[in-house]
Amino acid sequence: MIRDNYIDISKLVKNKGIFKLFRTVENHGGVLRFVGGAVRDTLAGISNFDIDLATDLSPEELVEACEENGLKTVPIGIKFGTVGVLINKQLFEVTSLRKDVQTDGRHAEVEFTSDWNADASRRDLTINAIYADEKGTVFDYYNGIDDLEKGIVRFIGNAGQRIKEDYLRILRFFRFYSIFGKGKIDDKALKACIENKDGLRSLSIERIRSELEKIMLTSNAVKTLRIMFENEILIHFLPTGKNPEQLQFLINLVDKHHIPHEFLRRFFILYEPDEKLAENLANRLKFSNKEKELFVSWAVYNDIVLEDFFSAESVKKLLYQYGREFCFNKFLILASLGKKEPENFDEIVNQIKNLEIPVFSFKGKDVIAAGISDHRHIRQILNQLEKIWIESGFTLSYNDLSEQAGVLIATLEKAG
Repeated sequence: MIRDNYIDISKLVKNKGIFKLFRTVENHGGVLRFVGGAVRDTLAGISNFDIDLATDLSPEELVEACEENGLKTVPIGIKFGTVGVLINKQLFEVTSLRKDVQTDGRHAEVEFTSDWNADASRRDLTINAIYADEKGTVFDYYNGIDDLEKGIVRFIGNAGQRIKEDYLRILRFFRFYSIFGKGKIDDKALKACIENKDGLRSLSIERIRSELEKIMLTSNAVKTLRIMFENEILIHFLPTGKNPEQLQFLINLVDKHHIPHEFLRRFFILYEPDEKLAENLANRLKFSNKEKELFVSWAVYNDIVLEDFFSAESVKKLLYQYGREFCFNKFLILASLGKKEPENFDEIVNQIKNLEIPVFSFKGKDVIAAGISDHRHIRQILNQLEKIWIESGFTLSYNDLSEQAGVLIATLEKAG
């Protein structure tokens, strides 16, 4: 289906230099169109998307056309039909039309074609197979526009066959349903996902985690995850999440206060793991060392309660002991797990972000100056002094600490 001037092209194109690429391809006897997510999201009123393009020129023909017209190309995936074109310091990916020759559920063997319908037929979902030219005319081969307007997310053609071409499409289906679905999930698509879920085991955990993270960060994550867990889609990778209501509370809370969403925080809320499970989940999904350390820390320090954030003095102690990032996330986690939003929520957040973190400046040399004779006990004295300093609300001065050091040294030497 062709719809003339259907898209306001100004909403799709921000870098007007891209029109030179359209002219370049046209002058070389080819056709260039926007495709996939950029077209879909523009139609749905979503901004901040990546632009992908498709052409009926071969990769070699495209490179030749660009070189003749002074456009720099980058061979980012010529083997798979994709050429990067640099325009006004922005890299655009242009992929030649393809049709599948053979697939194994992870990789596809393709050959180039000039048939736009054939290229559309190898895409996963109807809403992802919409093309548009530089004038805003839309080429919709599988009624993706109607599906997008009705909130229907479905596979092109035979759902099972589409999935067998790349098992990651199971997770992509749930991701796009979570974003664009408006009603009951498509029965044929869900049935095909269930029947082929074992195929997910052939994929790398990195690909699984990437899609899971995108699903978790959608506004309808809870609804979608319930369907996935009920149908054991992730059974080979993750246990069923036990806190969907708490996760929804977190989503609503951060939306209300315009706080950026974070995958790790949502993931932790969903499972509320103890230290052992937190380490297990982090290892399963191959978190980076930094991610794992933060994720596990939320489980390790489980003696902190929400009320500990209710006074500036207490917040300052937490900041000193655990740092801003930990405290900010721990506060949101505790509020969400208890489904309780403190009345002074914004004030607490502001304190976590802006309170000055005290610095314990008393050093080993200061303990020596206070008169300690056995240097083996310096660390012990420093630890005790730091504890006293924290309990004082960080009010003890250097002189106060020196006096306390003298007392501790005298007590230590008397005992020993």
